Amino acid sequence: MLSRLYNFMPGLQTLFNYQRQWLADDMRAALSVAAVALPVAIAYAQLTGVNAAVGLYSCILPMMLYALFGTSKQLIIGPDAATCAVIAAVVTPLAAGDSFKHWQLVITMTAMTGIWCFIASRFKLGVLADFLSKPILMGLLNGVAITIIVSQFSKIFGFTFDERYLLERLGGVPTYLSQTHIPTLLMALLTLSAYFAFKRIKPSWPASMLAITLAAILVWLFNLEQFEIKTIGVVTGGLPIFNPPMFDIGVIRELVVPALNLAIVSFVSMMLTARSFAAKNGYDINPDKEFRALGIANLASALSQGFAVSGADSRTAVNDNAGGKTQLVSIIAAVIIAIIALFLTAPLEYIPSAALGIVLIIASIHLIDLKALWQLKFKDKQAFYLALTTLFAVLFIGVIPGITLAVLLGLFQFIRSVMRPSDTILGIDAKGVVRSLDETDKAKAIQGVFIYRFNSPLTYFNVGYFKRRLLEQYARQKDDIECVIIDAVPCFTHLDLSVMSMLADLDVIFKKRHIRLELAGRKRQLLAWFKTAGITSGKEGIYVHSDLYIALQKNSVSQHITEAALFKSPNQSSA
Repeated sequence: MLSRLYNFMPGLQTLFNYQRQWLADDMRAALSVAAVALPVAIAYAQLTGVNAAVGLYSCILPMMLYALFGTSKQLIIGPDAATCAVIAAVVTPLAAGDSFKHWQLVITMTAMTGIWCFIASRFKLGVLADFLSKPILMGLLNGVAITIIVSQFSKIFGFTFDERYLLERLGGVPTYLSQTHIPTLLMALLTLSAYFAFKRIKPSWPASMLAITLAAILVWLFNLEQFEIKTIGVVTGGLPIFNPPMFDIGVIRELVVPALNLAIVSFVSMMLTARSFAAKNGYDINPDKEFRALGIANLASALSQGFAVSGADSRTAVNDNAGGKTQLVSIIAAVIIAIIALFLTAPLEYIPSAALGIVLIIASIHLIDLKALWQLKFKDKQAFYLALTTLFAVLFIGVIPGITLAVLLGLFQFIRSVMRPSDTILGIDAKGVVRSLDETDKAKAIQGVFIYRFNSPLTYFNVGYFKRRLLEQYARQKDDIECVIIDAVPCFTHLDLSVMSMLADLDVIFKKRHIRLELAGRKRQLLAWFKTAGITSGKEGIYVHSDLYIALQKNSVSQHITEAALFKSPNQSSA
């Protein structure tokens, strides 16, 4: 019974077996996480276009529930730059300036993201963690970070962007700079200076929180609002007042695909963070349970009137660096944030928007890694071009189209690897081990036998390529071939009638040339599929063997060839 409970809520196993000596480290880590999460949550709320309290609500229940349902001991769930940028890009034009509708749309999109995560978990689609390759995600995050940085210039310089897209905003830079509000700019520079000063004095301190606190104190103490320095305004604290998601069919239709994109990107980004810290601390992550935990966290965020959340890499790093041992860190940090959200929101209204702009820019700069992107050019040009395409798509056509393109690129990359995989010709080495034929000459081709391996599952859309490659490779053999053996293990993974039809065609082609076609591996499955497809096996059809070694042994016996004679003599050509 207890094992089933642990399987459903993995975090309980750690909490029920909690060791007292972990508490000091977890308490210290929780305080550090809360100190970093507070200013970031408020800043991301502004980025999303909702009240600052919404950012705090987005931390509390999601962090608590992920601690119970997630499989990572270090991962901190919360608002994330990429998810907030996506929500803002989708919801802002639909809300058309109506702040209450904007909030409702944010809640609706968050709930839909959670539902998509649940569906993915139900169908065990945790493999999507590998769907968006790291180069594509690298290009996506760099593009989102640059977009956020440019968008925050308006808060720092005290003007308002009229344009929606990055290129148009950059084109209007000279005009906008002439509208700079000096007091706002000075406040931004003061916050930035304070941030670097605190970092220099004590790197372990929460510099962002201290810099924002200093800026808020100055606004309150000297009444700086008289100089038209904008603040975040009244923060409606207390328990969230429940507003149901919007159930307008037309609006939901607009949100379905963006919510799906957001679910995929959030999950992939979260898994990269969770896996890296799990590897560092010596435990495993379950992708399907992580998908479910992310779904629960997002539904909890929507229920508590928050916005979409994901794995927060910076706060996870803070947790790990502070020595956090278990999921209790998330629970304690959530309680601290809950106390502030319920009882201590009044001082937050003095926080200058320019200070939050600085915090967002600093957070976004940590997402930018153009050096690593450029290094891809020398390691893997294809990966470099994928990353670059995604980056420019986000910058030039917008966040949502850029993410959609990133998802499509990941899909096309997968389809391409399945449609046009590598293939191998096999031989035997001096110890009788089957291995690839290559320039090392460790393996030799077998006299009269051609062994072919196709390194991808066969299905209807790559069956033509398989047939073409097999016949091309066979045609290159310089010796008389009596038998063609296909390694069935990697390519015959499921019944596909198009594949069976292709095998029947190959059998006819090779029989006309007096060549036997044989398959090695998956014997029981293949014979059942042959029966379904009406293909003859055995002497009158296609031979099927249990594995490659049995296939080679049968061929050796039938040709009265000893094991030593399997190898070609040095003066014979190698395949």
